[in-house]
Amino acid sequence: MIRCVVQVSFTPNLGVHVDVTPLDVQGTTVREALEAVFEVRPRMRSYVLDDQGRLRAHVNVFVSGQMIRDRDQQTDAVDTSTSLWVFQALSGG
Repeated sequence: MIRCVVQVSFTPNLGVHVDVTPLDVQGTTVREALEAVFEVRPRMRSYVLDDQGRLRAHVNVFVSGQMIRDRDQQTDAVDTSTSLWVFQALSGG
């Protein structure tokens, strides 16, 4: 499968902890795209994934406006027409 260039964007609230400038990375799945992001921004990994490699409970990832189905392995497909957004859910009282 040919690796595609995908733009990965992040919600600004993650910017308190890490650089959230959008990145163009290569991959065929959400996981491959995220791994490419983590190569450039290693500190981002602990904000997005838990120690088992699953998305953290407070993080959602959307591919072209649709929430991904596979939160554990992030196997949802991406291609050059894909927009990938990483959201940190906010909560509080």
